[in-house]
Amino acid sequence: MIPRFPVYLFDVDGTLLDSAADICAAVREALKDTPAINKEDAYFRRFIGRHLFEMFAELFPDSSLEQREKWLADYRTIYAARGHRQTRPYPGVVEALSRLPGRKSTATTKGTPTTRSVLEKFGLLPYFDHVQGTDGFPAKPEPDVIHKSLEVFGVSPDQCLMVGDAPSDMAAGRAAGVKICAVRYGYGDHSEMAAFEPDYWIDDLNELVG
Repeated sequence: MIPRFPVYLFDVDGTLLDSAADICAAVREALKDTPAINKEDAYFRRFIGRHLFEMFAELFPDSSLEQREKWLADYRTIYAARGHRQTRPYPGVVEALSRLPGRKSTATTKGTPTTRSVLEKFGLLPYFDHVQGTDGFPAKPEPDVIHKSLEVFGVSPDQCLMVGDAPSDMAAGRAAGVKICAVRYGYGDHSEMAAFEPDYWIDDLNELVG
């Protein structure tokens, strides 16, 4: 049985929303003039929840900062233009958020405006007391995005549960000192997530409600 927490922080992609199709398609289009166009979607899914610079560095270790910034800017433009048409909330997410007590925020690598927009599109925004994206500070696995919400709510780490589907979520949560909950249905490698010894594992967000 998972206890109730005063504050819940949620990753977005792979935790609330099944958005891989839109993300992978936008990455593929942004890199259409490179050999990465031949990569399978499974490769791109590995980087969901992490900063795309990590993927660019792995694919193109000799690329310049200017080139990586251009790829990132192209990706963001393409991703927004897709209108999230292949994205859907995971089953049970709306029900769980509507029933779960406590204050809620996001802890995502997306920027805050993009996060707010996508939550609104899928009817999830009313369930959040705060929306926090990664805005000009280090992305997960660094804990900065979690610290921002803790500051907004004025709570200590022990009052918070971080819920995510990726090793970067688990790492950020551990670094921030909050409890961590791993979801099994997202995009993250379970063995890599298990290395952080999550406090809880769930198959459905409704398990948070009990």
